[in-house]
Amino acid sequence: MRQFGTVRGACYLAVTLLVISSTFAPLATANVPVGTRVPNFALADAAGQTQALADFRDQKAVVLVFLGTECPVANLYVPDLVAMQEKYRDQGVRFIAINPNPGDTAEEIAKHAEEYGLKLPVWIDAGGRVAKTLGVTRTPEVLLLDDRAAVRYRGRIDDRYGVDYKRNEATRHDLAEAIDEHLAGKPVTIAETEPVGCLITFPSAKEINANVTYSKEVARIVQENCQKCHHAGTAAPFEMLSFDDVMNHGEMIKEVVQRRQMPPWHADPRYGTFSNDRRLTEQEIDTLVAWVDAGMPRGDDKDLPTTVEYADGWTIGKPDIVFDLPEEVTVPASGTVPYRYFTTETNFEEDVWIQAAEARPGNRAVVHHIIAFYQEPGKEPSRRFEDQWIVATAPGDMPLVLPQGVGRKIPKGSKIIWQMHYTPTGKEEKDRSQIGLILYKGDEPPKYEARTRGLANVRLAIPPGASHHEVKSQLTVPADVYLLSFSPHMHVRGKDFEYKATFPDGKQEVLLSVPQYDFNWQSTYRLPEPRFVPKGTKIQCVAHYDNSPNNPANPDPKIEVHWGDQTWEEMMIGYLDYMLADGVPKEAADKAAPGEDVLDTPKP
Repeated sequence: MRQFGTVRGACYLAVTLLVISSTFAPLATANVPVGTRVPNFALADAAGQTQALADFRDQKAVVLVFLGTECPVANLYVPDLVAMQEKYRDQGVRFIAINPNPGDTAEEIAKHAEEYGLKLPVWIDAGGRVAKTLGVTRTPEVLLLDDRAAVRYRGRIDDRYGVDYKRNEATRHDLAEAIDEHLAGKPVTIAETEPVGCLITFPSAKEINANVTYSKEVARIVQENCQKCHHAGTAAPFEMLSFDDVMNHGEMIKEVVQRRQMPPWHADPRYGTFSNDRRLTEQEIDTLVAWVDAGMPRGDDKDLPTTVEYADGWTIGKPDIVFDLPEEVTVPASGTVPYRYFTTETNFEEDVWIQAAEARPGNRAVVHHIIAFYQEPGKEPSRRFEDQWIVATAPGDMPLVLPQGVGRKIPKGSKIIWQMHYTPTGKEEKDRSQIGLILYKGDEPPKYEARTRGLANVRLAIPPGASHHEVKSQLTVPADVYLLSFSPHMHVRGKDFEYKATFPDGKQEVLLSVPQYDFNWQSTYRLPEPRFVPKGTKIQCVAHYDNSPNNPANPDPKIEVHWGDQTWEEMMIGYLDYMLADGVPKEAADKAAPGEDVLDTPKP
């Protein structure tokens, strides 16, 4: 009977393998291919506890294993996966199981883990959102991620099972060999294989949005989430103002929204809420995908939303005042261009209060950043120039937009100082950038003045090859203030950035976490309401840097990196926009506790 049972079980498995593998198509292009960074995501386990991929960014590698409770192939691999986790744990590798099956309940997932001894964290991917984003189609399917969450290997665990065969032992241990090569600092020899297992059944976006059209649904999503940047004169590479605009880029739009690359947003959703959160909802993503998959039907133009008019090139709207760079700048074809400084007379005969401001590059190909601050008449610029901050722009940054009742003052008679950072493109270029101001509307000055402070560590030293080097800065708040927004700044080795607050009563809180910092999208994160922070609160910025060869943007992983203006050097600044609480004198917030890291920028 024992022998018969064994043979019977083998026959059942062979038939099952044929059934679940017979629908193989050629290997599909994954939504997140090898070498591409996986967007951060957060999922809950069967007990309701939420964790995020970013929580494991201090590890050398993370293995995502997609499992279901009823797939026989996946269940056969559970002991191997548990053994691999034990083998590699001390080497800085973590395994995470993800269940994307819509039919598996939290109770069934917990019971399955207990019965099979699945001693891995098991996260529930309700609706298969993460699996679809990553292009996962079967259980078990695995992805090996490096410490930047870039895919180094994806596919099967090993070659024991195929469409028409089952081996007692694998001839190639694909996942284990990929891990070993990655830990040894080598490229993965075979970075992608065909997964074998049970197809995952996803809810169909076409069924969710069976009759979606551009006029009725898509145009509104595009108008509310895309057009503000995608119109003439902005940094966006194309316009999205009409049906033809959107249709001509439909497949690209589908890809970038599925990968969560667009609209760009990098804050961990578990910490804080922000008024300028640019993420699309899952329903909006489903709608866009369904529309593209359905052939991008136009629909009836009578269903279109009212057209929004955009000021040419400005995202804040038409400015009340525009200042041009005092002269046209010639940027050489090559070489290092030091920061350049220019001065513009405002001729303001009285104090001016602004509600919004935008620095607009005249030639986006060469303008890396603009910082504009003022210099009062008869005074030297402050050593900490953000005391006279007006507005700035850097790759992906947003303009200044202040809440009602808050303004930024430019004193009468002040000059505007422009700090311009140019990067050559290989040919001689010209630039004449602009600054646009929208004035505060009201008969009286605003009640509150917006100010800027940078928490920086200018003494950073990032060792050669370091993949997770930590740098901190902090400030003890010297007066009661209200926080308005956060703007983390690093260069191309920047990996992640976090603002933490320790309040006088000992309570701690993460104010903002950016687990996948992107130098190309240096966003400002605006609070929906001013956040009160009492005197004595310690605000600490914690940043990590990747100076390893795995960082594709790293100019040279063999050198120690220090503070410097140029992109191949590094910075660490946690900018804060804030305003003083009622009754606090202006001078009270200008102090910092002795010995703390604060911005110490030489005078321009």
